[in-house]
Amino acid sequence: MQQQEFTTEIGGRKLTVKTGDIAPQANGSVLIQHGETMILATACLNNQISNAGFFPLTVNYEEKYYASGEILGSRYMRREGRPSDEAILTSRLIDRAIRPRFPEGFKKEVQIIITVLSYDKENDPTIPALLGASLALSLSDIPWNGPLGIAKLKYLEGEWAINPQQSEENNSAPELMLTALEHESGFLINMIEGQAEEMPEEKIIDGLKQAQAVFQKTIAFQKEIIQKLAKPKIEMSLPPLSPETEEMKKELSPFLAQQNLKDYLFGFQGLAAKEKDQELKEKVVAWLEEKYPEQIKIGLEMLEEEKSSLIRQRIIEEGIRADGRKLDDIRPLAAQTNLSPRGHGSAIFSRGLTKIFSTVTLGPPEDQQKIEGMEIVKEKRFMHHYNFPPFATGETGRVGSPKRREIGHGHLAEKALSPLLPSFDDFPYTIRIVSETFSSNGSSSMASTCASSLALMDAGVPMKTSVAGIALGLITDGEKYKILIDIQGPEDHYGDMDFKVAGTENGVTAIQVDVKIKGVNYKIIEEALIKAKEARLKILKTMTDCISLPRKELSPWAPKIIAMQISPDKIGLVIGPGGRMINELSEKHQVTIKIENSGKVYVSALDRKQAEAATNEIAKMTEEPEIGKIYQGKVRKILEFGAFVEFLPGQDGLVHISKFVSSRLNKVEDVVSLGDVIPVKLIEIDEQGRFDLSAKAAGFNPKK
Repeated sequence: MQQQEFTTEIGGRKLTVKTGDIAPQANGSVLIQHGETMILATACLNNQISNAGFFPLTVNYEEKYYASGEILGSRYMRREGRPSDEAILTSRLIDRAIRPRFPEGFKKEVQIIITVLSYDKENDPTIPALLGASLALSLSDIPWNGPLGIAKLKYLEGEWAINPQQSEENNSAPELMLTALEHESGFLINMIEGQAEEMPEEKIIDGLKQAQAVFQKTIAFQKEIIQKLAKPKIEMSLPPLSPETEEMKKELSPFLAQQNLKDYLFGFQGLAAKEKDQELKEKVVAWLEEKYPEQIKIGLEMLEEEKSSLIRQRIIEEGIRADGRKLDDIRPLAAQTNLSPRGHGSAIFSRGLTKIFSTVTLGPPEDQQKIEGMEIVKEKRFMHHYNFPPFATGETGRVGSPKRREIGHGHLAEKALSPLLPSFDDFPYTIRIVSETFSSNGSSSMASTCASSLALMDAGVPMKTSVAGIALGLITDGEKYKILIDIQGPEDHYGDMDFKVAGTENGVTAIQVDVKIKGVNYKIIEEALIKAKEARLKILKTMTDCISLPRKELSPWAPKIIAMQISPDKIGLVIGPGGRMINELSEKHQVTIKIENSGKVYVSALDRKQAEAATNEIAKMTEEPEIGKIYQGKVRKILEFGAFVEFLPGQDGLVHISKFVSSRLNKVEDVVSLGDVIPVKLIEIDEQGRFDLSAKAAGFNPKK
């Protein structure tokens, strides 16, 4: 196919799409350039139907170091290795946006690969990456219901800016990344990812509404390309059921009716609900093993469909959930702090059967994580890591490096907490939180936000206020809908939306929305945000009843850090030749010392007295001479006309023979010897920077 080019404007900058023989063997491919940021998006289909029992979609966002025009990576391995957390999070973002638009029942493996070929550090690759995934699928023969509208918003100078350029100044500004689909009533939001600084819900709604014009533009632009170049879609046909399967379904349906599924599904909470569900499953499996042993998998799928239908029907028609709660009810809450003897701060937060243990570790500035990637090279001061072991759901499984889901959940809680942390100047610590999922039955990511907030307070980190998170769900039949507060496992599994919001009493700090249906309208989002705030305030009450203010004292196991400022031209004096001086100070006082180019010095030690002693020594070494001030100086050299005295580290001045005592002095040696420590007063600093000292003016009283 001959290459074709299409252009539009996003955020005031030209965006170009090239199609044709870009990646000719892929089912669909596009090359997209925005400014000087350029990505290749490809979509490929495996024609074999998967037996995995779920839709096997994989999305890979591939950062390439060469994209930014730099040679990055390990000194010994100058090539890309394991994807960065940022790349994994972007892969998840794209996956969440496109996954709901594949046909129900589609089981062929699809792989989307986004390769960042060029990055200009001004135009976010995420926008062309989402656009590229949408277009590559739309132009391919893979069944997919697009295209997606895409918008990125930043809250700058009191208003939402649409698709602004990246810069250091706006990097930490409140942000929303959105995708939507066209609908006869307007647009339906199908993915939200955002971070804010205690932003009122109405401002978030305002941002979503402002994005509509960009949705319209990006969808219209894609439609223009699709109409000209899209391949016919592969007809999706499910393999016909075997006679044995049809017979099994006919017999299983009345058997399930005889069991009265409602007796197993409704009125049970926590472990009791799980036990009843397992009892039902075992009964169905026993029946299948006796009559249709080859059809167990299909039979259990049929059971899942029946369970989903009953649970959803009761919520829509009666407003009652499987565990008996009303739609706005939150499961029992509990909070506890100060659990780990050696942790610098720790807490457990429980909501129903979901239980999270979080622990805080404080470290000196040099413990910051060094990040070197395509988009960022920086030191990261705050880290939140989330773990989800198999025992959290009562199962066995692989234990090892974190999976994409764990990285995503950890990052969501990190975003929720970040805006409430003290500045590095006010609290010069590296902060790492680890959240361990002890038990999970719905929204462990939001529970880890609560547990981590409690642990930070317990550690004495001067948080501005507590942060809580809650997950909401949605059940809709296409006309009526019900929003559920505090969804648990089955409601997440059988529901239509996962709506997570974290924040404080004052507003939202993080939001993440995913849907399984086409999308949700603005009315549902607005209602969900209001309900989320009501639930958040209830959770915050439980948290503040446990601990309302940061502890006044840090853990005895936490390092004590003293920050000081020295003149940048004195840095070399503190470091010394080959690092000799700083190493001697560190060893002498059992401290670690970090010096920044600005002259900011951080001294840390387990014993504060050691840190203070090292700080005092550095202060003396770097003190600026002050005329009229009296110092205790050491005699370093004696001459006929006087003596040179080191009155500050590395700073020598002359005490003339006439300025030792009031009477006439024949020899300097009559009153001082080499190595003597005597009081001296700085009288003058001449034009050449030489120091004139007087012992007599400092009250020197010779013992000789």
